[in-house]
Amino acid sequence: MKIPIIMPQLGESIAEANIINFLVKAGDNVEADQDLIEVETDKATMTVAAPCKGKIEKFTAKLNESYAVGATLGQIEATKGEAARLGFDVAPAKISDTQHISKSDENRRSGRVQPTVRGLPVPANAAGASYMSPRMKARMVELGLQAADLAGIAGSGAAGRVTIEDFEKFLASLEKQKLTPASSMRVAVADAMRRSWTRPLATVGLPVTLDAVLAHRKNSNPKPGPALYALRALAIALAENSAPAGRLVGNKIVHPSSIDVGFAVEAEDGVLVPVLRGADKKSLSELVVRYNELVELARQRKLPADSTGGSVATVTNFGTFGLIWATPIPLPEQTLVLGMGAGRKMPHWDEAKSQFVPVTEAYLTLSFDHRVLDGGAAGRLLQRIAELMSRPEKL
Repeated sequence: MKIPIIMPQLGESIAEANIINFLVKAGDNVEADQDLIEVETDKATMTVAAPCKGKIEKFTAKLNESYAVGATLGQIEATKGEAARLGFDVAPAKISDTQHISKSDENRRSGRVQPTVRGLPVPANAAGASYMSPRMKARMVELGLQAADLAGIAGSGAAGRVTIEDFEKFLASLEKQKLTPASSMRVAVADAMRRSWTRPLATVGLPVTLDAVLAHRKNSNPKPGPALYALRALAIALAENSAPAGRLVGNKIVHPSSIDVGFAVEAEDGVLVPVLRGADKKSLSELVVRYNELVELARQRKLPADSTGGSVATVTNFGTFGLIWATPIPLPEQTLVLGMGAGRKMPHWDEAKSQFVPVTEAYLTLSFDHRVLDGGAAGRLLQRIAELMSRPEKL
């Protein structure tokens, strides 16, 4: 049986690769996972491996030409046992030697896309809505849909592209399932996160001891929330060096004119981000009353217009949900989001006592736009925040 040699997904953002060398030739016997073809992407040189044991029937791909992910590069003559192992249906139909058609070719011609390995939730060679015709885009605009909404559709068009027929079938199938309307806040959060994810984002983290913060909070009236300590430390660190909070626009870094820092508050069916203006210029004790007011207004969804938007970074205390570690996503207009995990009792080595002592420790995470910030700069910023939190009386 003829088994297709498919251009694999060589990386998350790679859509095609160029053929630079054939490592075997037609008629050669090959083993499963043996390297067959050398290809080059814009990131690296890689190889395409044999899907199964067999004999190379032919290569349809040509040297120095580029092929999309999912394209057929050639065929391997394999036993029925090998074909069955890969999940191909072994049909008894007789086909002449000049009319050999692989199962995947039949599927492609008939408009069906089948996985090369059974059990995958989405066919392995389905490209999704990577290309959309003007007609398709117009229909999506009409319905208020984004490309991300169609990520699970297996297309029947050329190279697995989603056609308007695929799209309409998808819509019809949705009507047969339970549907509930998304709130306006949920839609707004989804849109913001979609826009944020168009950037390369990364996260660094480190543990910080909270004993000093907890002792300071115990003796304070009113008591600052744990996230406010982190917010104030972040504001001071950014006042010392505002470059990490800059935004990349074209080939310029736009530095913030004011250290306005937001903080995430869970509201009904979403998250609101009130903003403390000039957080670097006011002490912790001066910020706490306004912070508490904004938390309550956010929960009631009554935030004033001057207390939203325009912040340079956000602080989120995901520890309130019992989470130790998370990778929050910065808002589209921001470069940074500082996260704080749940505090836990942990053993800490005390050099003076030469023994382990219990401390309350939590993880701080910093997620950032990797176009603006690299790991070293992000790590130094996070270290500075941790250092400032270790001396809460200075905040």
